[in-house]
Amino acid sequence: MLPTRLSICKSMILRGFLVAGLFASTAAPTWAAEAPDAINGLNAQLLATMKQAQALGVQGRYNALSPVLSKTYDIGSMTRAAVGANWEALQPAQKAALTDAFGRMMIATYAKRFDGFSGETFKITEVTDRATDKMVKTQIIQNNGKPVAINYLMRKSGPEWRVVDVYLDGTISELASRRAEFTSILKAGGPDALIASLRKQGDRLLSGG
Repeated sequence: MLPTRLSICKSMILRGFLVAGLFASTAAPTWAAEAPDAINGLNAQLLATMKQAQALGVQGRYNALSPVLSKTYDIGSMTRAAVGANWEALQPAQKAALTDAFGRMMIATYAKRFDGFSGETFKITEVTDRATDKMVKTQIIQNNGKPVAINYLMRKSGPEWRVVDVYLDGTISELASRRAEFTSILKAGGPDALIASLRKQGDRLLSGG
């Protein structure tokens, strides 16, 4: 990302979990090896995709990032949390459609926004235990030297650690922001309206809009 993309980084987090796992560090603290292995895999694939961004195009970036993002994020858990209390009233087919549309939109957002590489560096600054969770605190250092602080809440899902929420500047919960948006759409048009909205967002991102 170019130096002028600092505000874009923040927008990416608020609109679609856009900087999860950017944790490469040339001098990582000794405890960094204890961070969830999923972060390292995501980081490697994301950086590789950024470096080939122009050749891949938006659909190619989507295809490259989809497997690792789907594995690293607990998309089902995040969809349930974002929908909130309304989730239990949904039919199984609606839950499945919402989870699919939400995941597609999230991955498409990555593919759209991460369209190049300009020498960014990424590092974990701290990993803390929170009951059964881990909070992975990170910074993205842009090529103008400005850091963007991003924290990732990770939870064990079976044998693997997976991202269940993202915090910009350490305090702004992505799921809380999404819950307000989803509640408004559900109130106005029901679950089908929310599914349609998420699908439309994904289509627009992948079409270059």
